[in-house]
Parts: sequence; C-alpha cells; structure tokens
Amino acid sequence: MILSMTGYGTAVVIYQDKKIHVEVKSLNSKAFDLSTRIAPLFRDREMEIRQMLQGALVRGKVDFSLWIEQDASTAAAHINKDLLGVYHQQLRTIVAELGIPEPQDWLQTLMRLPDVTAKAEVEPLGDEEWAAAKTAIDSAIDDLTNFRRQEGEALQKKFELCVSHIAEHLKNIEPYETGRVEKIKSRLLENLKKIPEAEYNQNRLEQELIYYIEKLDINEEKQRLTNHLNYFLETLHGEPGQGKKLGFIAQEMGREINTTGSKSNQAEMQNLVVKMKDELEQIKEQVLNVL
Repeated sequence: MILSMTGYGTAVVIYQDKKIHVEVKSLNSKAFDLSTRIAPLFRDREMEIRQMLQGALVRGKVDFSLWIEQDASTAAAHINKDLLGVYHQQLRTIVAELGIPEPQDWLQTLMRLPDVTAKAEVEPLGDEEWAAAKTAIDSAIDDLTNFRRQEGEALQKKFELCVSHIAEHLKNIEPYETGRVEKIKSRLLENLKKIPEAEYNQNRLEQELIYYIEKLDINEEKQRLTNHLNYFLETLHGEPGQGKKLGFIAQEMGREINTTGSKSNQAEMQNLVVKMKDELEQIKEQVLNVL
C-alpha cells in the first residue's frame, strides 16, 4: 500500500486551564522540508518536535503549528491595586500643593504609570505539560497519516488503471506488427517489378529484408515494457515509501514506449503509442505525490 505525501492532521489536548492545539499539513516534496510556528513556551522543544515529525512523515513539505488557548482570567494582565492607590494619593497631594486642576479621568491617567499593570509570569514548561503536548502532536501525526493513507488508496487505483490501459494498448499493437512484415515485403517486390530491367539476387534481397525488418522489430521493447509494468505493480503493492522507486520505473517504461514509437511505421501503431504515452504521463504526474 502506498501513501500520499498530501495530508492534514489536527489535535487538541486540555491541560489544566489551557488548550494545546496542534496542526500539521504536508504537500509533496523531494525531501523533508519543515516550517514551524511554535508557542514560546515550547520553543526549547523544537528539535525534539522536528525529530518526531521527520521520523513519522519521512518526506514532504510540512507545516507545523502549536499554539495555546488559555483561560482569559489566567492570561489577563495583572493590575497592582496597592501601587495604583499609592500613585493616586501622591498625585492628589501634588495637585493640591501646586494648585493645578485634577485630571478628568483619573483611571486613564493612573493606568499609564509604570508597573501598574504587568503580564502574568510565564511558568517554565513542566514534564506533565510537555507530555500532554506530545500526546497532541502524536495524535495530529496519526490523523495526517490516515489522511495520507486514504489519498494513497485513490492514487493506487489510478496507477493500476493506467498500467492496465498501457498493457491493453501494447497488446493491441500485435496485429499491426504481424501484418506489417508482409506489407513491407510486398511493397518492395512490387517496386522491383516496376523496373523490368532490374536484376537482383533473391538471397541478397531476403537478407536485406531480414535486416530491415529486424531494425523495426519491437519484440524486445514489448518484453521489457511488460516487465516494467509488472515490476511497477509489484512495487505498488509492496512496502510504503517507494515513491522515488516508482518514479524510476516510470522513466524506464517511457524509454521502451518511445523506442516502440520510433520503430512504428504505421499510423495505427503510432496512435496506440500516443495513447500509451498519455497514460504514462498521468502516472509520472501523480507519482510525484507518492511518499
């Protein structure tokens, strides 16, 4: 069973007053290409997160996000009421001594003063919270892998259909291949008859015919292409992670189809070669998405 490199996974884990969100997306790529957006609390664990992702996903252009949704009462900035009261008393004393008008909005004035508000201190990442985050990461990776598996099943059916079409077109070439030998021989003999004074050696003519026909013979190409088709299917149903190998086999299939086309001197045969090329192009396009 093959796996696609395209996938999406998400997970949420609740830890105390926090929700730890994880999202993973992947697209096709020749190597493992990772970009991350990680909440500051978990930045120190980035290398470990990268290792988890690479070990599970192997290849692909991967986008990873980890963020924290926290209870508003916990995340809100802390207001220092005692300091606010001291500032208020000092300002009222100064205003009275200097004889200047009091502010119309005391609260707005006081809130601008230093250290009245302070964000809640960020606690260090504990083992339990990191374990909860790892659970979310593993769950998102599993979700993405299931997505890849479903996409892989669809790709496999597509490949099997294309391979069967190529094999069918290859088989349909045989009748034209058998008949063209006689057509070549008949055409040469007819042309010789149009030149009554021409003298030729029958044995030499047959030797030249054999040489000419051998240059157009596609039996070897047919056999090799059949072998490549079978090997492609065998690899397709083998272990996951064979995307590059499938691409190499598709290239070999293309060589045999191209050689068959260059040796095809009949319109019907060339039409079938074009159909095989069309099926192969679909394989080569989609095989880029295979892990």
